[in-house]
Amino acid sequence: MTEKKLRTTHKKRSKMTKIILWTVLILAIVLGGTVFYYYNSFQNAMSKMNPTGDSIAKEIPDILPHIDPFSVLLLGIDERENDTGRTDTMIVVTVNPDLGTMKMLSIPRDSRVEIVGNGTTEKINHAYARGGIPMSIATVEEALDIPIDFYVGVNMEGFLSIIDVLGNIEVNNDMELIRNEYKFPKGEISLNGDEALIFSRIRYEDPRGDFGRQLRQKQLLEALFAKAKNPTILLKLDDIFEVLGDNVSMNFSQKQILNLQKLYGKLDKNIEQLQFEKGDGIRKKDGLWYYIFDDEELQEISTKLNAHLEASPSIEP
Repeated sequence: MTEKKLRTTHKKRSKMTKIILWTVLILAIVLGGTVFYYYNSFQNAMSKMNPTGDSIAKEIPDILPHIDPFSVLLLGIDERENDTGRTDTMIVVTVNPDLGTMKMLSIPRDSRVEIVGNGTTEKINHAYARGGIPMSIATVEEALDIPIDFYVGVNMEGFLSIIDVLGNIEVNNDMELIRNEYKFPKGEISLNGDEALIFSRIRYEDPRGDFGRQLRQKQLLEALFAKAKNPTILLKLDDIFEVLGDNVSMNFSQKQILNLQKLYGKLDKNIEQLQFEKGDGIRKKDGLWYYIFDDEELQEISTKLNAHLEASPSIEP
């Protein structure tokens, strides 16, 4: 495969993880107003999602998320048997409640950066393998020169079961698609967790390529929003909390989760997607392919995110 094709493949990596990561926050926000019905289940889930221990936890910040600007690092973690795992996706989200706006930046997993605390320069997704969530946070803070207040880490394979708990996702498929044994006819289709994952990953079988894939992912996200808003979700809270507790870790407190509910309707249509477009790929002597940030673009994004957080970068432009 040529270097150009390698760069294209890496830049068009599947964004299904975004949908699953956002589902965590969607469910937490929507369910926040009803947890008093299932207080014990909610308490148990929160105790699992707020782990303790220096190797896992990040201190809960003294922030009122419905009032104060804040940032979140969303981590989609690929954990395999006998492996410490890596972050398949790293997304930085900044929220400004006063402006009612949200900015979301996806960090290329192959970005070549300093792994803070490990004394190495390598792919940013290796930070989790080297030092877990704390090292991932420190590395992102250093690379982007922004503060990270909260994190949400999701074990991807286990979390997929949330779709089956909620019930099949229904979408309007605009063209027939086939991938291996999976067939998705044109028109209204109903998808379980496994089918939704395959449906969202299809690229080569779609003549529109990544554009078509992003369209399908948007459809899935909208379907998940609809499921989370359905009153019948109350009947499934115990199962939902169980899935969240087993597959999610975060440093939002119970009170902060409940406060997020106040932002739900205000922010869901005011999301600005940011992305790195000017960087380039390079194959180093170690044989690995890396994404190299464009310094000027990196500075522009850092400045924009800090301004959104009403914070000051440590490195002045």
